Amino acid sequence: MNVNPTELITELTKLSPPQILFGTEVDKKSSSEQFLLSMYDSVQASIFIVDVLDDGDFQYVALNPTHERWIGICSDDLRGKKPEDILSPIDAATVRQHYADCVLFGKTISYEQCLQFQGIPTWWSTTLTPLRDTNSRIYRLIGTSSNITPVKQAEQAVGLQAEREQLLEAIAARIHQFVELETILHQTTIELRQFLNCDRVLIYRFEADGSGVIIAESTLAVSDPLLGKNITDPCFSGKHPEHYGRGCIQVVEDIYAAGLHPCHIDFLASLQIRANVVVPIFQEQDMWGLLIAQHCHQPRQWQQTETDLFKQLATQIGIAIQQAELRQQIKDLKAKLELQKQKHINQLQQVRKFEALVRRIIEQIRDSLDETQVLQTVTQELAQLLNLDRCQIELYSPCQTLVTITYEYTTNLPQCQGLTRQIADRLEVYQPLLQKQTLQFLEIVPGWRPNLLVMSQMACPIFDTQGILGNIWLTRPTQEAFDEFEIELVQQVANKCAIAIRQAQRYEQNRAQVKELEKRDRLKNEFLRTLSQELRTPITSISLAAQTLESVLTPSEISDIEIVPQLLQILYNECGRESKLINDLLTLTSLEAEPNPPTLIAIDLQSWLYPIVESFRDITSCQRQHLNLIVAHALPPLETDITDLERIITELLNHAAKYTPAGKSIIVCAGLTENAIELNITNSGIELTSNELSRIFEPFYHLSKHDPWKHSGTGLELALVQKMVRHLGCSICVNSAAGQTTFTIKFPL
Repeated sequence: MNVNPTELITELTKLSPPQILFGTEVDKKSSSEQFLLSMYDSVQASIFIVDVLDDGDFQYVALNPTHERWIGICSDDLRGKKPEDILSPIDAATVRQHYADCVLFGKTISYEQCLQFQGIPTWWSTTLTPLRDTNSRIYRLIGTSSNITPVKQAEQAVGLQAEREQLLEAIAARIHQFVELETILHQTTIELRQFLNCDRVLIYRFEADGSGVIIAESTLAVSDPLLGKNITDPCFSGKHPEHYGRGCIQVVEDIYAAGLHPCHIDFLASLQIRANVVVPIFQEQDMWGLLIAQHCHQPRQWQQTETDLFKQLATQIGIAIQQAELRQQIKDLKAKLELQKQKHINQLQQVRKFEALVRRIIEQIRDSLDETQVLQTVTQELAQLLNLDRCQIELYSPCQTLVTITYEYTTNLPQCQGLTRQIADRLEVYQPLLQKQTLQFLEIVPGWRPNLLVMSQMACPIFDTQGILGNIWLTRPTQEAFDEFEIELVQQVANKCAIAIRQAQRYEQNRAQVKELEKRDRLKNEFLRTLSQELRTPITSISLAAQTLESVLTPSEISDIEIVPQLLQILYNECGRESKLINDLLTLTSLEAEPNPPTLIAIDLQSWLYPIVESFRDITSCQRQHLNLIVAHALPPLETDITDLERIITELLNHAAKYTPAGKSIIVCAGLTENAIELNITNSGIELTSNELSRIFEPFYHLSKHDPWKHSGTGLELALVQKMVRHLGCSICVNSAAGQTTFTIKFPL
């Protein structure tokens, strides 16, 4: 039975007080009363009746069946009870206030409220109507309620999405601004706990021994904080590392109902944890720690959107950790280099004979980015200082299977520069070198018989914290071994060579980055030049037209006045084109900078779309094009910015009309897919190449060869469309095949 609740309440108020539902004369109900009772039982709106007692208190009389179903309470169980008997103290106080206001004002009132029934929060839109007895005393209240929970949930979802985005943007901004890691982690826990409205948020970092320490905490508890405590979960050494290592998360709504191991339950209960969410934090491929949210005193039903936010925040924290690690590595490297430099200076003070060489090497590393200049100088200076027959620097291949003599200085031995050796051919030599050990040995020089020549050789590896790079080889024409000071000198020189090589590598990387930036700058300059040309062309046309008009309107030429309308039309057209170009540029610039959020309004796409499409009926008819609109039935309302959406559709229809030959069709189609509303604008008669499709949204890109009507444009229309679609949170793509081109816009539900 379809009954208006307002009409039912109106009819009830017409009855005399003893007759109004559940009165004392139940057995004497008239047929009209029986009819009202049947409507009361069958109406789909929720109805409840409250008695106003003589002392001003309130007690419930009855619920209709619809309300019983909504709140899960039988009418007989409710009768005679007061608000505190069925509601929480807070909800009961709120309900009492509404009842008291209705009695105080003596008229119907309406309000919205959130109440919990059986632990489930539900939003209601309620109207209270007072009933008076023959003495005009208000003795009863009749309420009608509508369940508006879905609407409220949708409103909350929009607000939560905005808060989630703000939270993610905040941590991303801190990472971008190189804020200290400790500050990032501390602020993240505070903001996440406030967003989730939970009791505690922690960041737990693993230690090498399998334990962990709480390094960031935000909690409501004023006593017994966990920050800085070393905590070991006795159950963690079982399945949990493997579980988290796969990137999985743990969601526990109630530790006593989640099937956890008893020892794990005891551990969580000892920390006053009733419900929690645990997400692993990774540093590259290694599990670094955990992001944890906790409810301490009662269960908590975690939402999917909350767990998704956890994953995103854990990823952002991982990025912050990696960035902090890199910064620390750079800082440590600088400190180590400074320490080595100071140590080297101290050693030079003790061993004066090495002072000149080391100073020159250091100066060259500081003053030159040329690896060749530095390392070639090293070979020559070492050979001369240590009286060597030969000094070589060999560098490993990236896979460390080959080694090439790259720099060499020799006095009387054959040149070997450029020679490549297989590591596998001399494993007994290169294995200790690859392990960063200095070697010294004697070698018999072949071809010197009958006078046997034995030479002393030393190999010192070149390496840094990032790995091994090569070796310095020294050959002395005697059997005299290299002493401790010489070995120490060569090792220090090798360290400087590593710095020079790494510095040269970084220099080459920087050069590549500079080239890329220069390329981008050239592209930007090309864009600006194109823009200037596009702006200059209409201005030139306007100037020429104005000059011609001025000469026509001279007294000697006043009779030849018929050209004036044509010139004026040129002025109007070019001014309009210039104005549109400038406006498009301003719009495009604002969308690329920091656009204002769209103003969302729910629209019926079928009725809203029709007049926009029909406005193109005249131009398509003049161009002998067929224009069709197809909108699927029962489309859900679309929440969007109608100004932006109208601009998008208008530009796409202008584009379709511009590139559709006579006799061909333009079809606008709106339909519903699995998770989106899809809008397609298709024009037949042209088919674009893959190159044209890839560039179609570029500013100032024209499909001039496909334009049968020779229309002009600013060249920014489709670039604007793409930006505006993204601004609305939608997606757009274009496909061209079988003689037709289709632009598809998807609006997520």
